[in-house]
Amino acid sequence: MDKPKVLFISQEITPYLPATAMSTLSVKLPQSMQERGFEVRTFMPKYGCINERRNQLHEVIRLSGMNLIIDDTDHPLIIKVATLQPARMQVYFIDNDDYFRRSGASDIEIRQLPEDNDERSIFFVRGVGETVKKLRWEAAVVHCSGWISALAPIYIKKNYGDDPSFSDSKVVDSLQDDRFDGTLDARFVEKLMMDNLLAEDLKALTESGDGVDYEALTRLAIDHADAIVQASDNVSDSILQYAKASGKPMLHHTGDEDYADAYAEFYRSLLQ
Repeated sequence: MDKPKVLFISQEITPYLPATAMSTLSVKLPQSMQERGFEVRTFMPKYGCINERRNQLHEVIRLSGMNLIIDDTDHPLIIKVATLQPARMQVYFIDNDDYFRRSGASDIEIRQLPEDNDERSIFFVRGVGETVKKLRWEAAVVHCSGWISALAPIYIKKNYGDDPSFSDSKVVDSLQDDRFDGTLDARFVEKLMMDNLLAEDLKALTESGDGVDYEALTRLAIDHADAIVQASDNVSDSILQYAKASGKPMLHHTGDEDYADAYAEFYRSLLQ
């Protein structure tokens, strides 16, 4: 019997970035699922502060070279990969010189250059989608962690839903305490609609009329996900209530010792 495949789309992963609750879970969870009989693939942005030589990243030429059009501008997609030892787990990196610096950044771009976060999030999610299609890897579960992956549920359902790589995928959205300040670019919704997303699909972003902030983006992810995971104890009450009101399957925050079995059982419940 084939192993169930789980695609992890993660904002931060240690040891490529400093250890935080999110970056630590984003490496431990795929490794734990691999140990429990799942086949995993993991993607994250290739932030400029990641040392490619130290972490032994190399470009995958056969996966690179596509141009992604965002707001009528071409942006080359570069795919790099590294292997985490001792689990021998591959991590794929989405790279582009317009959104991620070549080197020397003192912090990750989503914090250091927030003015581009709307397009950076589009590029990252589309880059993952196009790469998985090229790999012809059919994800049974797609687990999104961090707000930069918040567009993945709607893109997978609306733009990639007919592709075999995603046609049967169950998309899980993680609720975490990784808020960003302020709002995204005022033309964010317009740019999304240029990717053939419809206004009715994006209503979570426009209901307040005050711009797209962290909570609006999180509500969009909840709207289009198949299931929700509370990955942090510090999720805002308003987001938790919105998730519960959706009526979708939800895994509440687990202890550090029990999380792996709880996640594995949750994934398998979605596939029954």
